[in-house]
Amino acid sequence: MNYKNILFDFDGTLADTRQGIIRTVQGTLLRMGLPSANPSDITKTIGLPLTECFHLATPTPPERLDEAAQIYRDIFPSLALDHISLFPCILQTLSELQNRGIVMAIVSSRHHMSLDPLAEQLGVLQYIPRTRLYGEDESLAPKPAPDIALKILSDLNLNPAQTLVVGDTIYDLQMGSAAGCHTCGVTYGNQSRQKLLSVNPDHLIDTFPDLVALL
Repeated sequence: MNYKNILFDFDGTLADTRQGIIRTVQGTLLRMGLPSANPSDITKTIGLPLTECFHLATPTPPERLDEAAQIYRDIFPSLALDHISLFPCILQTLSELQNRGIVMAIVSSRHHMSLDPLAEQLGVLQYIPRTRLYGEDESLAPKPAPDIALKILSDLNLNPAQTLVVGDTIYDLQMGSAAGCHTCGVTYGNQSRQKLLSVNPDHLIDTFPDLVALL
């Protein structure tokens, strides 16, 4: 394939944020006086907007979903940051992609208030500039809708036929397909190989460096 551009999901694709997210969800529920949630249920919703995560994975009443999302954002830095790291060989592979002239961007379900500091803290901004970080607060329909991917393609003048969307959930892959891009699932993230195969990605990789062989 002649891929010239790659749009990366962040959580579960570049960064292992699972434990940080679970800790913050449980901390939010504790503050709200609600029962804790099943960690596996929380994991299944990673990649969706926060209100959707709390709706699907926790006992949060519908009228308190916005409250839960705001508390989550407020306490995330203190509860999660020490429990987040990059998956193996992420920076080395991003460096190789940069050297090959690949245009890279991030399309995340995070708001910029957490996405940008995390990308900086973890060293990702060395290879993907802040201007190419796209988050949930773009005032567009969230994944799996194609809107954010379409905005990136438009902003950067990228050809979708030469663009690969890489993510660990079906929401990433559905977004990419709907935007006319090729898709690649990563099996080391938050959803299983079987789940990823259910939406027919163009590629599956088991480790991040395997991405280089697809170019």
